[in-house]
Amino acid sequence: MVKVLGIDPGTKSFDFCGLEDGKVFYEKVVDTFKVAEKPEILVDAVEETMPLDLIVGPSGYGVKITYLKDIPLEKVEDWYLKNILLLKREDLENALKRKEPGIMVYSAMTKTAVTMRRKEWNVVYIPGVVHLPTVPKHRKFNRLDMGTADKMCIAVLGVYDQARRLNIPYQDVSFILVEMGFGYNAIIGVEKGRIVDGVGGTTGGMGFLTIGAMDAELVQLVGVWEKSDIFYGGVATVTGKMSLEEVLERLRENELYHAAWDCMVEGVVKNVKAMTVSVKKPREILVSGRLTRIKAVKDELLEKLGEIAEVKELGWVEGAKTVKEAAQGYAMVGDGLAGGRFKELIGWMKIGEAKDFILDYTYHPKIEDVKKLFVD
Repeated sequence: MVKVLGIDPGTKSFDFCGLEDGKVFYEKVVDTFKVAEKPEILVDAVEETMPLDLIVGPSGYGVKITYLKDIPLEKVEDWYLKNILLLKREDLENALKRKEPGIMVYSAMTKTAVTMRRKEWNVVYIPGVVHLPTVPKHRKFNRLDMGTADKMCIAVLGVYDQARRLNIPYQDVSFILVEMGFGYNAIIGVEKGRIVDGVGGTTGGMGFLTIGAMDAELVQLVGVWEKSDIFYGGVATVTGKMSLEEVLERLRENELYHAAWDCMVEGVVKNVKAMTVSVKKPREILVSGRLTRIKAVKDELLEKLGEIAEVKELGWVEGAKTVKEAAQGYAMVGDGLAGGRFKELIGWMKIGEAKDFILDYTYHPKIEDVKKLFVD
């Protein structure tokens, strides 16, 4: 009987999902800012579930299947910053001085990785969309964020959910996933039960926090960007409000708020329609994420995406009640890698066959110098 724990490092909350024999036995949700202030919360949550066969650690932008025990203790911090977070140390240090909340969380995640390695726990880190062999190479060119590891995990849950509901084999599963979180939005394309394309939070339209994809001319004009800048430029920056509900309450009276809302929703719709190039006839549009639980968001998606395919709320794994979809997916991947109930699913989706470094598909003269910073 396989017992695993998945840890989803969300922008708003860290979610812990434990599976035993494929069923949820443990759920915990911790405010992200509390984790930033007190990183040991992560370790305490893991210890509550011990013993475990496998822990799927917060995997950021993703890596090929990598076990923490295979990384020397003295190299864990550097490895985690470079590979999981794509974060330059100087950016980390500068942002910590300014007490940037997002980067404080990254720091907490890094410290936790070191602690787990020191404790010799069986921890694995998993891929993002760009690492998967099921995504054609031409779609990967000059893309880092086609969907981070947590978005990939939500798609895993989606494959399981549709196959279960419609009583079809994995090879007949087909959908476009719309994930709308507090920080980022992502669109993932699944055909024949495998991920074939993705638009990540920083390569798609405006999110609630993030600016999304940026005009290269804007990038050139600004000149210097840091990792913490990714957390700005979205609806929250435009409106000055940190709650979408507050924005929605003032749509009728505030033209700027309405424009920001329209920009975010239209960005999602455009990316879903673009995804039909890769998934021509999806059975369904599956929606998930914190924002999709807001009625106005759900209604808007039903209205604007219904012409493409039936819009359905993503179902949850058996026994889940509180943890987000990504945490459930993290745990399912761990269960499959450990030879549990979801072994066939994870094998079918070729998660274990992920390879290459996230920068391997980037082609530009200036990127060559950047690559050197992330190579040991």
